[in-house]
Amino acid sequence: MILILDFGSQYTQLIARRIREANVYCEIFPGTKDIKEIQNINNIEAVILSGGPASVYEKNAPYPCDEIWEMNVPILGICYGVHLIAQQFGGKVKPSKNREYGFADISVEKDNILFSGLENKMPVWMSHGDKLTKMPKDFINIASSKNCTAASIVNTEKNIYGVQFHPEVQHSPFGKKILDNFLFKVCKVKKDWTMKSYIKDEVARIKKQVGNGKVLCALSGGVDSSVAAIMLHKAIGKKLFCVYVDHGLQKLGETERVRKVFGKKFGKNLIICDSKKLFLTKLKGVTDPEQKRKIIGHTFIEVFEKEAKKLKGIDFLLQGTIYPDVIESAKIGTGVTIKSHHNVGGLPEKMKMKLVEPLKSLFKDEVRTLGRELGIPDEIIDRQPFPGPGLAVRTLGEITEEKLRIVKEADAIVDEEIRKAGLYEKIWQSFAVILPVKTVGVMGDKRTYEHVIVVRAVNSEDAMTADWVKLPYELLGSISSRIINEVRGANRVVYDISQKPPSTIEWE
Repeated sequence: MILILDFGSQYTQLIARRIREANVYCEIFPGTKDIKEIQNINNIEAVILSGGPASVYEKNAPYPCDEIWEMNVPILGICYGVHLIAQQFGGKVKPSKNREYGFADISVEKDNILFSGLENKMPVWMSHGDKLTKMPKDFINIASSKNCTAASIVNTEKNIYGVQFHPEVQHSPFGKKILDNFLFKVCKVKKDWTMKSYIKDEVARIKKQVGNGKVLCALSGGVDSSVAAIMLHKAIGKKLFCVYVDHGLQKLGETERVRKVFGKKFGKNLIICDSKKLFLTKLKGVTDPEQKRKIIGHTFIEVFEKEAKKLKGIDFLLQGTIYPDVIESAKIGTGVTIKSHHNVGGLPEKMKMKLVEPLKSLFKDEVRTLGRELGIPDEIIDRQPFPGPGLAVRTLGEITEEKLRIVKEADAIVDEEIRKAGLYEKIWQSFAVILPVKTVGVMGDKRTYEHVIVVRAVNSEDAMTADWVKLPYELLGSISSRIINEVRGANRVVYDISQKPPSTIEWE
């Protein structure tokens, strides 16, 4: 395992992605976490110190525990990470008069294994306002840029390397090669992490965790919950009970699809609960997005616990939590909470069931790969991501039965037209949103005052960043025309052209 210590960088998850793409397993932990608390400590083959917004000379700057430096494994410091290395070994870091943000050209001044197979000059992505003013003891400088005399440092005896730039981002075109050199030439690890090995290890872990207990699954029919359910079924078979909560916040026709696809697989262990009235009652009058999420999360657990009592002996709750959920909810590292997720931040503190989360260390594309390895049909695996709180995050303002009907019908039209255009599998997410405002319109020579529908389509690799899709005007025209003509209660359609960041993919 490669241990990544997160000091708050917006790019930390990209480090993990690049390492896993190289078929090497890694995990992210908070940078200040006590090494004794980190699982699989005996399997750590290298440590990577991420970047971060702090400065090492600040009073409350985050530092790793002292044992990190005594593990006798290779260390790579990135941006803030290289400053930590410098401070630890007698160097000095100070604010730089000329900060570097964006592209910079570095010159490799001395041959080193980290830059093996690369040219002496290359573009990289910088993002720093501090610089090394004194080299740490027994380290040498091996690369520099116009505004950074120490763009990369190394102590070959201790196997400690540092780079001021970010090799993990796409803007550093040779970054992958640099990381590969660290993994395979410095650390000499093997390419032995694949989905087959992940399934083998995770099945063993699940069996050990669950034992003779029973697991209740929150099955939604989406990619994450479906893959999680099949994974658990592979590990524990009939000890898995899948509960599908029909809360009324799903896509049009979703309940029927779940009954058709999963009824055959799980038989009597698939329980469908009609809870539409319960959810609408609890959400009545609520307009705050965070409060909505919390209510949905708590209500989910209430329903599950009620079903668990009926089944008797349910000890565990299965959730399809994935890495972006964990990262955005700031449960690792020192990131700032952007929004809570119902399956991470909305759980009651005194929940009676323990969690089983077989996907929480995987990114979305890895979940899809896992699903295919498990033999799950493409019709499920290729589905676009759908938020845990469902259409609640696409129904702005108070959630009512009427607004849900409108957004469901509009969303179905968006889905149909995107598929008809052959773009569904090429787009990360495409959907409809209903706004809590009405606008004046004219239909059949009569004045109307009805809802506004927003169409949103974005492309992304892992939901951490996203760009809006430039859909053809003809397609947008067809979607708008159909929604206005076919969806009673909507008389205006607009298109969202916002990126993430600064916007989010969902509207709430």
